[in-house]
Amino acid sequence: MVWLVLGTAWSTSMEAQDSIPNIPSDIVDYSDKKEFEIGEVNIEGAKYTDENAIRVVSGLKKGKKIQIPGDDISNAIGALWRQKLFTDILIIKDKEIGDVVFLTIVLQERPRLSRHTYTGIKKVYEEDLNELLKPFLLRGGIVTDATKMNAKTAIKGFLIKKGYLDAEVEIIEQEDKNNKNAIVLEFKVDRNDRVKVDDIVINGNENASDKKIRKQMKNTKWRKRFLASSKFIRADFEEDLNSVVDFYNTIGFRDARILRDSIWRDAEGKLFLSIDLEEGNQYYFRNITWKGNSIYKDEALQDRLDLQPGDVYNQELLDQRLSFSMDGRDVSSLYMDNGYLFFRVEPTEIAIDNDSIDLEMRIFEGPQATIDRVKIMGNDRTHEHVIRRELRTKPGEKFSRAELIRSQRQIINLGYFNQESLNMNTPVNANRGTVDIEYSVEEQSSDQLELSAGYQPGNAFYRGGLIGTLGVTFNNFSLRNLFEGKAWSPLPQGDGQRLSVRGQTNGNFYQSYNFSFTEPWLGGKKPNSMTLAAFYTRSSRGFTTVTDPSSFSIAQVSIGLGSRLNWPDDNFVTNSTINLQRITLNEFDGIFLLPNGTSIANGGFNNFYFQQTFARSTVAEPIFPKDGSSFSLTMQLTPPYSFLNGKNYDELSPQETYRFIEYHKWKFTGEWYKTVWKNLVLKVTAKMGFLGFYNQAVGPSPFERFEFAAEPLANQFTITGRDQVYFRGYETTDFPAQLSPRGNSIIGGASIFNKYSIELRYPISLNPSSTIYVLTFADAGNAWDSFRSYDPFDLKRAVGGGLRVFLPMFGTLGFDYGIGFDNTRILNDPAGYKWTDLGKFTVILGFEPE
Repeated sequence: MVWLVLGTAWSTSMEAQDSIPNIPSDIVDYSDKKEFEIGEVNIEGAKYTDENAIRVVSGLKKGKKIQIPGDDISNAIGALWRQKLFTDILIIKDKEIGDVVFLTIVLQERPRLSRHTYTGIKKVYEEDLNELLKPFLLRGGIVTDATKMNAKTAIKGFLIKKGYLDAEVEIIEQEDKNNKNAIVLEFKVDRNDRVKVDDIVINGNENASDKKIRKQMKNTKWRKRFLASSKFIRADFEEDLNSVVDFYNTIGFRDARILRDSIWRDAEGKLFLSIDLEEGNQYYFRNITWKGNSIYKDEALQDRLDLQPGDVYNQELLDQRLSFSMDGRDVSSLYMDNGYLFFRVEPTEIAIDNDSIDLEMRIFEGPQATIDRVKIMGNDRTHEHVIRRELRTKPGEKFSRAELIRSQRQIINLGYFNQESLNMNTPVNANRGTVDIEYSVEEQSSDQLELSAGYQPGNAFYRGGLIGTLGVTFNNFSLRNLFEGKAWSPLPQGDGQRLSVRGQTNGNFYQSYNFSFTEPWLGGKKPNSMTLAAFYTRSSRGFTTVTDPSSFSIAQVSIGLGSRLNWPDDNFVTNSTINLQRITLNEFDGIFLLPNGTSIANGGFNNFYFQQTFARSTVAEPIFPKDGSSFSLTMQLTPPYSFLNGKNYDELSPQETYRFIEYHKWKFTGEWYKTVWKNLVLKVTAKMGFLGFYNQAVGPSPFERFEFAAEPLANQFTITGRDQVYFRGYETTDFPAQLSPRGNSIIGGASIFNKYSIELRYPISLNPSSTIYVLTFADAGNAWDSFRSYDPFDLKRAVGGGLRVFLPMFGTLGFDYGIGFDNTRILNDPAGYKWTDLGKFTVILGFEPE
C-alpha cells in the first residue's frame, strides 16, 4: 500500500508534526491529474470534534467525484482551517482501486482549556471575573488567540470600572501535564495604582455654582471631596453629564446643554475632567390652559397641578404633577383613581414670549376601565383566598391606581412574600374597555423558631443562672387542615392564622409558658380578627432553703377582637381585649412596693382589665420600612372598685386593698420612616406611658408599672406584669424612680416615662432570607414615679450604633452599643471614670425590643 500526501496546510509546529503519522516520501505528481470517485473518508486525530461534521465541512463525502491533484483537496483544507479548531491538517491518499480513491484526513486539534488562574488580583474579584469570563473560557473548550484577547479585554474592562485605568494583563499559557492536549491559562494582572479624578473643571456656569453642579454628578466624584469615591468610569460620567442637564431643566434653563467635555492626564498620571456648558435663558410658566376635559373642571385640574404663573419652568416637576407624583397627588391619579385607565395628557407649548412659556394641557379622557379578571400567581403555600381578601381591586369594579397600590401594600404586610419580587401587571383590552390585574408573588418563610439562652445576674432577690427559651411561631397557620395529613409540611399552613407556643425555664427559679392563636378574618367575610391567649409564669428567689420558700406566680387568659375602620380613613384599626389575671405572692417581699414604703409579700390579687387600642399604619415593608408612619394609642382600664364597693380603704390591709387591682394606664407610640438618600432610612420614634389611679385612698397600683431601660434578654423572663421599655446606654438602676429603698434592685417600675429616638438605618442586604442593616441612634428619655415629679424636659441622652439581622426562622438578632452622656451613677463616682465606662453593649435575640 502506498501513502501519498495530497495536501498540507500551514503546519509549522514541530510538536504538531510529531503527532502526524509517519508518511512515505512518495509525493503526488500535480502535473498528472486524474478523476476519482471517493470510496471512503477516514478521520484521524479528532478527539473532541465530530467526525461527520468534519466530512461535511471538508466537502469530501463518499461517492463524490474529485480530481487528484486538484482544487477539491485545497478547498477542503481551507474549509477545515477556517473553523479555527485545528493547528495542522493533512489529507492522505490511502489507496486506490481503479478510479475509486480512499482518503484519510489527519488532524491536530487545538489545545483545550483545562483551567485558568489569576495572580495579582483580589480574591473577592475572582468570583466576579469567573462569571464575566464564562462566555469566553469554557472548561474543555478550544483556546484561540481571539479567545485570549477577549478574556484579556474583559479583565481590563472590569478593572477599569474599579478605577484601575492603567491595569495590565499578561496571559501565560502552559501545558497541562496531567491532561493530553490541554493547557492552563494564567492571567497575570498588574493593577497599578488606582486612577482618581483629581479635579473637575466646569466652564460656562453662571447661574449654578461649581459645587451645585458637582453635586449632581452622583457617580463621578473628585478626590477633594471628603469620603467620596473618585474613580472614573466613562459610562457613569456620560450619565452624570445628562444629570447636569436635567438639573438645569429643573431651574428653568430648558435649553441648557453640554457643549463639550475633555479628559486628560498630567505627567504624574492624575486625571482631570473638563465640562463646557451653555446654560441658555431661564424660562417661567405663564398661562396654563386645559383642553378636552369634561369630567373635571379647569379649576380642579389646576389645583392638582399646583403650578402658578411666574413659577420657574421645571420640566421634571411638570411631569410629576401630571403623571408621576410619588404621593399620588397628580392629575393622572385624579382620573385613574376614578377608572379612567386610558387617560393621557400632553402638555404642549403654544407660545414662547421672551422668558415666558404658555402651555396647553391637551387631555384625552377615554372611557372608564372595568376590572375583568384578577389573577394571583406564585402562591404555592398560601391559599389564594388569604391573598384575595386583602385586595382592593375586585372584578367588576372600576379601575383605581390608588387601590392597586394599596393592594400591593396589603400583600406585603402579610409577611408571607418577598417584597422585592412582588410584581403587578395590568394587561388592557381596549376594545372591551376592561383591564386584567395580575399579582405575581414569591413565597418566603414567615415562621419563627426561638431557641436561646441568657444569663440573669443574681442579686439580693434572685439567684442568677442560665435561662433557656424554646418557642415557635407559625404566622401562616391553617387550623381547618389540622386533621388533613397531606397538609402537614411540617404543620398545616396557608390560611393566614397565627399560632405561637413558647416556654422558658431556669429550673425552680423561673418558669413561663405562653400560648396564643389569632384568626385575622373571623367568619371569613370581613377583616375582623379574634385572638385567644393564655400564659402562666412562676418565679421564686432561687434559694432552696426551707427558710426562704418565696414565690410569685401569675396566670392570665384573654380574648381580643380587632377590626379595620373606614373613618377617619381605612388605615385605622381598633382592637378590644378582655383580660382575666390572677397574681399570687408567697413571702415575695421587696418588689411590689406601696406608697408608704412597705411591700406586699403575700396574698392573691385579681387584675381584671379592659384594653382598647387605636392604631394607624401606612408602613408597607414590615421588616425594613423605608417610608410611612405608624401610631398607636392604648388605654388599659379596670373597674373603679373603690367607688362601687363602699369600703373604707384606710382600714383595709394591703391584701384587701389590692385584692381587686384598680388603675388606668395609657400608652402612646409614634413612628415615622423616611428614605433620605438611596436606601438610607431615617426613623423617628416617640413613646409615652402613664399609670394613674382612680382614688387617692387607694393610690397608685404596685402592679402594672413601667420598667424603663429594661434589658432585652431580661425582657424574656423578668416578672410579668410590667411594661418594659428599651433604652440604650443605661441600666434600669440609673433611674431613681425605679430604685427600691434597699438601693440594689428595681421596684415595680415607674408610673410615667417619655422616650424619644432618632435612627439612621442602612441595609447591607434586603434578601428576605437574611435582612441585614446597620444603624446609628440618638435617644433621649426618662422615667418618673409620679406626676408630681414629672418634668418632660429632664431627659437622659444616649448615642451609639448597632446591627440587626432578621432571619425568618429566628426573628431579629443583633446588638446595640450606647453611650449614656447623663449617667450620674458613673459621672459622680468618687473614684473617677473613663469615657468607656459610659458605654453599654446589649445583645438582641429573637425580637426587636421596644
